[in-house]
Parts: sequence; structure tokens; C-alpha cells
Amino acid sequence: MSAVTHTAMLAARAARGTLRVPVFAAMQVVQPLIWLLLFGQLFQAVVDIPGFVAPGATYLEFITPGVVMMTAMFGAAWAGTGIVEDCERGVMDHLLASPASRMSIQVASLVWFSAVAVAQALVVLAVAWACGARFDGGGAGLLVLLLGVVLLTCVFAAMSNAVALVTRQQEALIGISQGLTIPLMFLSSAVMDTRLSAGWVATAARVNPFDWAVVAGREALTASPDWGLVWGRLGLLAALAVVMTGLATAAFRAYRSAS
Repeated sequence: MSAVTHTAMLAARAARGTLRVPVFAAMQVVQPLIWLLLFGQLFQAVVDIPGFVAPGATYLEFITPGVVMMTAMFGAAWAGTGIVEDCERGVMDHLLASPASRMSIQVASLVWFSAVAVAQALVVLAVAWACGARFDGGGAGLLVLLLGVVLLTCVFAAMSNAVALVTRQQEALIGISQGLTIPLMFLSSAVMDTRLSAGWVATAARVNPFDWAVVAGREALTASPDWGLVWGRLGLLAALAVVMTGLATAAFRAYRSAS
């Protein structure tokens, strides 16, 4: 079988594992809606602050791309939990002894988590639209936003897999994931325009991969996107995704050598 077939079979295995627990699958859809509606109500008045984004934009329209990317990042950061469980149960040893390539094992995880993140993004956008948010970017803007979702998911899922293979402990993975993702969320423009934040926050946001995805997605949904800004941020994300995937693949090799 080809690497594509191996990847499809392993992605299907990951899908069965998620769908086997319906409550968990349902929460993956419900959770971003809670963020969207909760943040949308709590901070809806901040658009009245002078200097906040484009005049006329509602806070729901501002925050929707941020919630989409938050959902993708937090979901992908847990990708390594499946790796840890496979290591503890001996499944990983069987996989590595099988003809499946290390890259297929890695890519299958990225494919499944990207598919989940795209589905969640579509649900969030539909609910935001039903609540009155309107985006002028059209179909092209939507596709670019979803591309950002996929790239961001690949970055954090690959990082999570690498950490899982190195630590092989759920506690360490949870601590590292939460210690990284929550600061990245607040050091970005996901819920607040960084022009109204402290200067150092805006500086940190410029080197924050999570903010790259938020900025690209939000800009793509506007009526007249700055495509140089959009593709520049997506290019940085793509480069980082390649680096992280390479690190995760190297972690697979190190795991195999040590076991």
C-alpha cells in the first residue's frame, strides 16, 4: 500500500476513536460556540473605544476569526494525548513495526485534527452569521480563512505529537500545552485589538504564530483584503508547519531508537 493509503487508514482510525465517545465529539462542536457567544456578550461594547478596528464593525464580526483560530489551536494542542495512549498500550510499537511509514503516522494525525478544526470553523461561522455577523470577503475569504485553520492546526498538532513522544506522559503534555497556548491567545488580537493594548503586547503579537493565523483570517474576510499581509502571515505559518512536522518525525525516530 502507498503512503497515501496508510495515511487514510490511520486517519480513519483516529476518527473512530473520537466518534466512539459521542459526548467528547459533541463538546468539540459546542465549546467554540460557548466562546463565541460568551466573549461576544462580555466585550461587545469595546467597539465603541476610539481607535478600535474599522468603524462600523461589530465585536461579533471582530471576534469570530479569533474564536475560529482559538478552537483550532486548543484542539490541535491535545493531539499528542492519542500518541501517549498508544505508547502506554503498546500500540505505537506495533505501528512502528508495521510497514506504515513514520511520516504517514504523523500526517494522519494532522489530517484528522485539521478536518475537525475545519468542521468547527464552519459551525462557528454559521452561528456568527445567524447572530448577525456579516463578512464581505465572500467564498475566497472563507477558503483563505480555512487554509489558515489547517496550517495553524498542523503547527500545534505536530508540536503536541513531538512533545508526547519525548515526554510520554499525559501530565507533562497537558502542562506544556496549557502553558503555551493560553499566553499565545492573550498575546494576540484574537479578542482585543492590539492597538489598544500595551506596546509590548503588540510587539509580541507580531512574532506569535497564533496571531499570524488570526490576522490572516480576519483580513481575508474583509471587503478589500491586504493580500500581501494575508499571504505573508500564511507563508510564515506554512514554514513553521514544515519545521514542526520535521521535529515530530524526528521524535518518532528517537522513540523507535529508544524503545
